[in-house]
Amino acid sequence: MINIVIAEDDFRIANIHEEFIKEIEGVSVIGKAINGEQTLSLIKEWKPELLLLDLYLPDYLGTDLIQDSRKIHPDLDVVIITAATEKELLENSLRKGITNYLIKPVSMEKFNIVINEYKQKKNLLQYKEHINQDVVDELLLSSRLNKRVTEESLPKGIDKITLSKVKYNMEKNKKSWSAEEMGEKIGSSRTTARRYLEYLVQLGLVNVEQEYGIIGRPERRYYLG
Repeated sequence: MINIVIAEDDFRIANIHEEFIKEIEGVSVIGKAINGEQTLSLIKEWKPELLLLDLYLPDYLGTDLIQDSRKIHPDLDVVIITAATEKELLENSLRKGITNYLIKPVSMEKFNIVINEYKQKKNLLQYKEHINQDVVDELLLSSRLNKRVTEESLPKGIDKITLSKVKYNMEKNKKSWSAEEMGEKIGSSRTTARRYLEYLVQLGLVNVEQEYGIIGRPERRYYLG
């Protein structure tokens, strides 16, 4: 179980994020704080794996709180969730070694992708004393996928919301998918699902292979490399 502390001075937002987390297996909210001092107290008491941190708290700037939190718990990972859009805050947060940076308001799909990605990385490294390039590539694949798709201008027929659903399901269930299976999962036709899967293949972010069923009919199946 991955234990999470939420540091957010707006209790409504904190409750929304807690509800998102309840839908994800293997993670749990062990405390919520409305200011920096409460956050430090919870970290000292519970030693959580992950802190979801708003940058603007009543008594602390989040980037300063990261530093003080790690004096208490050096292994703490941090995901920033903020309405702030200043470039300097992002750069400062990245230098502090954050795991991810989310701009409010955060959709449930995007939130779940980030938390599941974090969980997968933790699970991958948990029992490994040494790594190889395959492990490194798997750790970085989800981040690359999200970054590159965001930077691309989406072509006609590809919308951001549906693409996010496809990405989320592929990352949540690391198996091979047929277009029909993905269509059922995201509530679309097989043709629509195939268009999005083929788009990710074109970007080089998803692999595809042909499988032959009992009657010999070929089927394209898509999977994360």
